[in-house]
Amino acid sequence: MQLEANQPIGIFDSGMGGLTVAHALARLLPHEQLIYFGDVAHHPYGEKSTAAIQAYSIKICDVLLQQRCKLILIACHSASAAAYELVREYVASKAKVLNVIEPTIDFLREHYAGQRLGLIGTRQTVQSNVYKKKIDELQRGIELQSLATPLLAPMIEEGFAGHPALVQTLEAYLNTPQLSQIQALILGCTHYPLIKTAIAQCLAPQVKLIDSAELTAQAVAGLLTQHHLLRQQKEAIHHFYVSDYTETFVASAKWFFPQAALRFEPYPLWE
Repeated sequence: MQLEANQPIGIFDSGMGGLTVAHALARLLPHEQLIYFGDVAHHPYGEKSTAAIQAYSIKICDVLLQQRCKLILIACHSASAAAYELVREYVASKAKVLNVIEPTIDFLREHYAGQRLGLIGTRQTVQSNVYKKKIDELQRGIELQSLATPLLAPMIEEGFAGHPALVQTLEAYLNTPQLSQIQALILGCTHYPLIKTAIAQCLAPQVKLIDSAELTAQAVAGLLTQHHLLRQQKEAIHHFYVSDYTETFVASAKWFFPQAALRFEPYPLWE
């Protein structure tokens, strides 16, 4: 199938966390049109089985392919861990496929050889062991300490990003010997950049935060450039599908894209 530069980019996540990736992408590639699917009805993916995440991911890919997306970006670490290979096989030549894990691994290869790193993410991401497997394959002497932090994404989705309860939860998670003496912390969930400041305040000043959003946006730009698929038109209306319409999601999208033309459309997935 011949892909064209003026086709949109499809992005999906279990909720609003992927908006951090979409925002980074829109800043780096302002001419690109984004089609975003937030599977709010099934959030959080981090507490779902691999089979369930794969089923939701394939259904969402059908929606994005119907919109003629030239690239499908899995903007969710849980779905990247559970469904990336299946999605890539399913989509085949109909679109390019990227996830949010591979760009982070590439970054670690270049910048963190021989260092001790921490990772926080959903249970699905941590229990999949995907980061450790890929880091070990690098053979760069990187030591990884992973910690599941399942309460964070639901609290962010419910609007607790600036609430004292979230800070207390972060402190309970991060003040653990498991994450002591790390040089950097990987934010293994696309929701976590929304609370980056609060996370940093719970860590030693020298600990750097590794945010996949910017890294993923750069990877998308590189792939589109490589395949001559960069869109040149100047105006784009970003389209947001949601499996369950919520005011929280709409408010978040408008916060990330305050001056852009946005369209919102409910698209319930089967249960």
